[in-house]
Amino acid sequence: MGNDIDTHLGKRLRRRRRLLGLTQQQLAGAVGVRFQQIQKYECGANRISAARLWQLSEALEVPVGYFYDGLSAIARDTAPTASNDSEGGEMFARKETIDLIRAYYLLGERPRRRLLDLAKSLNGVEQLEA
Repeated sequence: MGNDIDTHLGKRLRRRRRLLGLTQQQLAGAVGVRFQQIQKYECGANRISAARLWQLSEALEVPVGYFYDGLSAIARDTAPTASNDSEGGEMFARKETIDLIRAYYLLGERPRRRLLDLAKSLNGVEQLEA
């Protein structure tokens, strides 16, 4: 399970870094390591110490608990399926998803709501929300 935890923390680290628009180099500079170390953290090759996790949470402006969100689901699912993998957040690691989220939050409230309504209508989600 240790390797699963390291991988999960790394994915959460990468997701937050990308969401903030930071490069591995920029994050590494903020916490005092080389960018290669950030790469190893993100792929789960190296474990993140408690002290380093604290530094990363400060640099990424999230509570330490952010990195552990969703970890209990991994513990329950000893053999995840392909659909669980995509639902588990892999889509949020894609660059296009991050770009879309950034663009969405740059819009005003009314255009955001209209865009959300449009997206739901295209996908047929309206019936599920009622």
